[in-house]
Amino acid sequence: MELTNRILKHFDDSVQTKLQAREVLAQPIAEAAQALVTCLTNDGKILVCGNGGSAADAQHFAAELINRFEIERPALAAIALTTDSSVLTSIANDYDFSQIFSKQVRGLGMADDVLIAISTSGNSINVVEAIHAAHERDMRVVALTGREGGTMGELLEAGDFHLCVHAESTARIQEVHLLVLHCLCDAIDHLLLGGE
Repeated sequence: MELTNRILKHFDDSVQTKLQAREVLAQPIAEAAQALVTCLTNDGKILVCGNGGSAADAQHFAAELINRFEIERPALAAIALTTDSSVLTSIANDYDFSQIFSKQVRGLGMADDVLIAISTSGNSINVVEAIHAAHERDMRVVALTGREGGTMGELLEAGDFHLCVHAESTARIQEVHLLVLHCLCDAIDHLLLGGE
């Protein structure tokens, strides 16, 4: 029974974190979705990065855009910067792990592309460096962070978007990040294709 109660608490905590985030993030998510659609309709692309669970979220989001979310539509230009083991290991080996995303942003990113940067702490050095590189390339940034936003929150410029989950638990932050990414997918499809 004790284990069951522990599990129920996880569900309750997740629901409460999502309800709190709902009030803060709905409008910024809508604004970020508009920026992503503007990027895509102007032949831009979306680059996505993060570490660990956030790397999985980056790949998940890119897959939803390249393939599809819930309705049939043409592929949309998105690249997860977390997937090419040769690129990642060569940069980490020849330079430094902190550069694994920023070198890709400098090589692949163009003005008016968008970087989605994901870090539950907001302090991941390689994601911070990717934001610097995106700004150098005149790219907008959508930052998904947690807690108080960390260094990433401090780096954002006018035209960027900060989707910060004000929670302490990494698991709860990641759960909301996944919901945010699904909201972005749905909003992109809605803005591009209309419908319900």
